[in-house]
Amino acid sequence: MNELLTFLGEEDRYKKYELFFGPNHPGMNGNFSYIITVEGHTIKRVDPDPGQLHRGFEKLVEHRLWMQNISLIPRICVPEPDINELVYSRCIEKLMGVEIPDRAKYIRTIVLEMARISAFLLGFSAIGGSTGLYTASHWTIGDRDYLLDLFEWLTGARVYHMYIIPGGVRRDLPEGWIEKLEETVDYIEKRLSEYDRLIYNNPVIVQRLKGLAPITQEDAVKYGITGPNLRATGIKYDTRKAVPYAAYEYLDFDIPVQSDGDGLARAIQRREEFEISISLIRQAIKKMPKKGKVRLDMPNPLKFRVPKGEVYVKVESARGEHGYYIVSDGDTKPFRMAVRGGSYTAGLVYARKALVGMRIEDVALWMATMDVCAPDFDR
Repeated sequence: MNELLTFLGEEDRYKKYELFFGPNHPGMNGNFSYIITVEGHTIKRVDPDPGQLHRGFEKLVEHRLWMQNISLIPRICVPEPDINELVYSRCIEKLMGVEIPDRAKYIRTIVLEMARISAFLLGFSAIGGSTGLYTASHWTIGDRDYLLDLFEWLTGARVYHMYIIPGGVRRDLPEGWIEKLEETVDYIEKRLSEYDRLIYNNPVIVQRLKGLAPITQEDAVKYGITGPNLRATGIKYDTRKAVPYAAYEYLDFDIPVQSDGDGLARAIQRREEFEISISLIRQAIKKMPKKGKVRLDMPNPLKFRVPKGEVYVKVESARGEHGYYIVSDGDTKPFRMAVRGGSYTAGLVYARKALVGMRIEDVALWMATMDVCAPDFDR
């Protein structure tokens, strides 16, 4: 009889069941889904289910002119679109063997760090939303809008900017824009102490994040985890330092690291890097040449050809290494392109290991601390 009851318990279809965490779940970071097998509240298996968001960009670029793709690729990472413009433009510049003007390098750096701060604010918001602390979401999204105002003034758009182009940037900074940027950065910096009291010194947040899905240095290297998630394990690597681009080689900054590799370490890592981005913007403003060209004279976009060759270029996004591999056959369109998204390995591959053993309510918080960007998967 006991053997029969044991058998029935193991085969009971109500003991284990599947849940679709996403694509419409409010805790999912984009139109993406994890199919999770749970026993009670504990996750036993995870099957990532991509393919529901932006798809096929790597193939679409082969059917568009080199310059047309500038309006397509920002969607590969919506929260931080400018990194795609930069890495794509740098691929073309390397294939062409050209160097952009110095003023353009500093302007690119400023735009990238603005985008990075904007992405971090979304990350702070996700931590608040995933723990029921909606005040944090309201504050950070509201403050992010001040940066979007600046992007709109500079580029004419709030989200997809199409501002960084091969040869430099599309246009010079408008009169009064730098002064408004300095004012905005000062305001956001003052808000950090309030974020600390609300989020990082909040005992509920600390208790939820402490010990959440710790990543070892060995796993970080094995699974290709980069960026703040890598540095939260104690490994000091940042593409901006290792392979400088834009104006980073002219700026003074250090790379903070944590040691525990858990959810709290990942959150604190981003909080510390937030201040680094503020410092980099101020340095770039101070050191940027006051006058000068902001782009090279490039060929007619309709007849623009890139010399034959292949190249891989990477940059440091808010989520880690973001790289493009591009092949040119000398035509007016790219021959091949492959994208290495900053959260691709973490959110798609490492999730199979990291989420097993966790509880259902921690899935959204894990994605928030890992800063998963769903378009990275569907590119």
